[in-house]
Amino acid sequence: MTTINQREIQKFSKLADQWWDANGKFKPLHAFNPIRIKYIIDKCISHFKLEKKDSKPLTSLKILDIGCGGGLVCEPLKRLGADITGIDASYQNIEVAKIHAKKNNLKINYFNTSPEKKEINERFDVVLNLEVVEHVENLDLFLKSASDMLKKNGIMFVATINRTFESYIKAIVGAEYILRWLPIGTHDWQKFLTPNEIENKFKKLNFSKLETKGFKFNILSNKWTLSSDCSVNYIIIGKKD
Repeated sequence: MTTINQREIQKFSKLADQWWDANGKFKPLHAFNPIRIKYIIDKCISHFKLEKKDSKPLTSLKILDIGCGGGLVCEPLKRLGADITGIDASYQNIEVAKIHAKKNNLKINYFNTSPEKKEINERFDVVLNLEVVEHVENLDLFLKSASDMLKKNGIMFVATINRTFESYIKAIVGAEYILRWLPIGTHDWQKFLTPNEIENKFKKLNFSKLETKGFKFNILSNKWTLSSDCSVNYIIIGKKD
């Protein structure tokens, strides 16, 4: 069994050379990145009782980023001291990530693989699934495989898009067809997941839900903020019991 959707992989592989172009096809992700990274850092510091004032507060943590793309999350977390591994089913994405990390003298472990292949023989304090679950096949296998790589009492982040009428209007009609922030066909509304669906899958894996938060975009200020509104973009954290 596999979690890899070849059509989705090909879609992102074609864009791989643009990962680090802040004005290219991944421009919306570059705008979104600071708020989600800050949230991840704050929650890691809180959960593991780390010293927030340290210049590298994540030094004691082993973090796995599944579906890491070109490394947009891996690199900032590495700079904050994390021992970080990034995996992606796209060979092109991993090659771009490796080259960019090398240019910036960052030692990040990158592998062209997917979680169910069990090629990573390590356990991590934190597992990140950011904007990836809506692109995979066999979500139950994907989350089970991801949880197998998480230490007990470790935390897993899942960031995705809710399956609501508002998300269809904003994330697909607005972002893809009107504003052209994303290539048309980037997302399939039917594959979006509600927070309750993710939470139920967490329960089956013996996870406790710690928090669900929304992300909201203000088109006037051109900024993302945390919100209690999870109708479009949201992130959910679970702890492995």
